[in-house]
Amino acid sequence: MMRFAAGLALAVTLALPARAAVDIQEVTSPGGLTAWLVEDHNIPFTALEVRFRGGSSVEDPLKRGAVNLMTALIEEGTGDMDSLAFAEARDDLAASFSFSSDQDSVGVSAQFLTENRDKAVDLLRQAITAPRFDADAIERVRGQVLSNLRASEKDPGDMAGKAFNAQAFGDHPYATSGDGTVESVTALTRDDLVAAHQATLARDRIYIAAAGDISAEDLGKLVDTLFGALPATGAPLPARAPFDLTGGTTVIDYPGPQSVVLWGEQGIKRDDPDFFAASILNEIMGGSRFSARLMTEVREKRGLTYGIGTSLAAYDQAELLAGQSQIPNAKVKDAVDVIKAEWAKMSEQGITAEELAATKTYLTGAYPLRFDGNGPLATIMVNMQLIGLPSDYPKTRNDKVNAVTLEDANRVAKSLFRPENLRFVIVGQPEGVTSTD
Repeated sequence: MMRFAAGLALAVTLALPARAAVDIQEVTSPGGLTAWLVEDHNIPFTALEVRFRGGSSVEDPLKRGAVNLMTALIEEGTGDMDSLAFAEARDDLAASFSFSSDQDSVGVSAQFLTENRDKAVDLLRQAITAPRFDADAIERVRGQVLSNLRASEKDPGDMAGKAFNAQAFGDHPYATSGDGTVESVTALTRDDLVAAHQATLARDRIYIAAAGDISAEDLGKLVDTLFGALPATGAPLPARAPFDLTGGTTVIDYPGPQSVVLWGEQGIKRDDPDFFAASILNEIMGGSRFSARLMTEVREKRGLTYGIGTSLAAYDQAELLAGQSQIPNAKVKDAVDVIKAEWAKMSEQGITAEELAATKTYLTGAYPLRFDGNGPLATIMVNMQLIGLPSDYPKTRNDKVNAVTLEDANRVAKSLFRPENLRFVIVGQPEGVTSTD
């Protein structure tokens, strides 16, 4: 499946039903940093989630992959500890650290026991503020990244995603993979990694959430300890991405019995007043239920694929309404025709009152809320901050879903679903399908 990275994760967060019992405290540290907290002293451990806005989209375009490689090296030694010594110190504290990056953010995840909190935080601070970037670690991790990149070059899903993004986003960083290329990653130097670290891990773009056995006062101190020594500002954030995608079909030849079919068009901003209506429409068209229209029409009625789905994918600087499926080559043409027909039907006829009611029920309570543990809760809270949602969102979210009327949904359907704008990117050898302008 195409990796829309943080965009999809944030869209999933918006699709979660809300649990009104979640009480989020907004904490300001003595040093002026803001964090969100849900206290839970029943279990003596804390989950911490941190995001630095910007991610690989702020790196030098000639150094593509620098942020990804840098992030992978943060745990590979700090101070007088090499990678092995650091891992042993972390394990001795029964702590868990992980680091990640995508186009829009660098992420830090940590979990630690209350009894080891101070030592775990100090170890994490060293890793975040002063990674060693040893030569042997760089070459070892670079080799792993290069192996993944070479595999990605032959993965039809990755191929489709890269071609789609290249057509959609012009010369914006979103047009190319934040993982870089074999050539760009091979050429990266230690100085490039240091520059990537300074560009992304800065206090002016930080979002922090914690859940578990910690007080607001202690969290404020923890936050300053961890991040107080980071640079005040990082590299400039990118501008809005152009949206150059036009209707048509792109076929990329790739041998195999089936094709990856990816399609999409312009989406909707997360802060648009019609976003909740769009979310309902997306769920009806290609959401996670077997009753979704595309599942019904493409899979159940015609047997053209095993799975198919759509999503509202929101980057910081761009939005997509997109879908993907894997389809036997002989059935691709029929499947594409059905998708286009369903897109047109949604635009022209909208949805029914029955579909609206059933989808509201599903989105507001048909499956358990994922605030079921400190880790998931901290992740959801930090994503809420990135999206720009208020801290009381879990208590108001269902009301916003239920407020969408049939008239709202069908009005939005006409503007959101535009079959003439759909671009299909097909990687495989589809029978009877060729590239168009």
